[in-house]
Amino acid sequence: MTSLVVFSRFEVEPLLEARKRGESSVSTSLDLGLSQSEVVLSPDSLMLPDGREVSWSELQRVSDSKSSGRMSERCWVLRDGTLHEIRTFSRESDLHYSLMPTTGAPTMVISGFPMHRVKGTDPYQDTQQKIRAVAPIVGTVLDTATGLGYTAIAAARTAGKVITIERDPAALEMARLNPWSQALFDNPKIEQRMGDSFEVVTEFEVEQFTRIIHDPPASSLAGDLYSGEMYRRLYRVLRRGGRLFHYFGDPESRSGARVQKGVIRRLQEAGFVRVQARREAFGVVAIK
Repeated sequence: MTSLVVFSRFEVEPLLEARKRGESSVSTSLDLGLSQSEVVLSPDSLMLPDGREVSWSELQRVSDSKSSGRMSERCWVLRDGTLHEIRTFSRESDLHYSLMPTTGAPTMVISGFPMHRVKGTDPYQDTQQKIRAVAPIVGTVLDTATGLGYTAIAAARTAGKVITIERDPAALEMARLNPWSQALFDNPKIEQRMGDSFEVVTEFEVEQFTRIIHDPPASSLAGDLYSGEMYRRLYRVLRRGGRLFHYFGDPESRSGARVQKGVIRRLQEAGFVRVQARREAFGVVAIK
């Protein structure tokens, strides 16, 4: 099976500079920073270790694409010698999905909304903050919004099992083309469910989970996932003494402060206790 090769401007621009300097070979990443490979710089193309080639004009397209703004930046996947932007339109949700590079793991952008924090951090570190908020991660864990799978992957390192739910096939399409997401499909401890979390959680047994990580899209995109009824459903499936982490965004922003106040009130009304803000993780932790 041909390995996935994905570029962003963070890899391409140094390659173009190396070509200008007349270098014959350099070390670069073909998987968005996860590993390094030695590549050959020929006059017409970049030659990869497995024999595939990418023309300089294709690589220049990636560099040129950055001019339209940060949120419109894309990662690019290599197919048959051509680089293709990793983006799609979802018929399920009528939303545009794309994979945006950062200095670390990429994030998914849904119609202009990045699904991870990228200012002053990166998606990998953002995920680690959420995991630490309900550490130790043990037993059976529920991840209510798969996205690129970072939360499920991180939780599966110590959990016995992780069940992760995704509503939109477009998100999984992004994940399959993301080198940082491959453990989502390879780790036997991760079980994927397709559907709306609001409905899927009703299928689980009472007190099935020791930890729940509830990291929904913005409330403007998924209002039901912030509702009192959703919190009551999560309460039902969480084991007594179990912990829930709920991400909702920057608590220092006007909208974040408003959302936090409503989230805390509805979690308490659903039965959760010791609902505490975790500002470093942009969310709250609640205990059953």
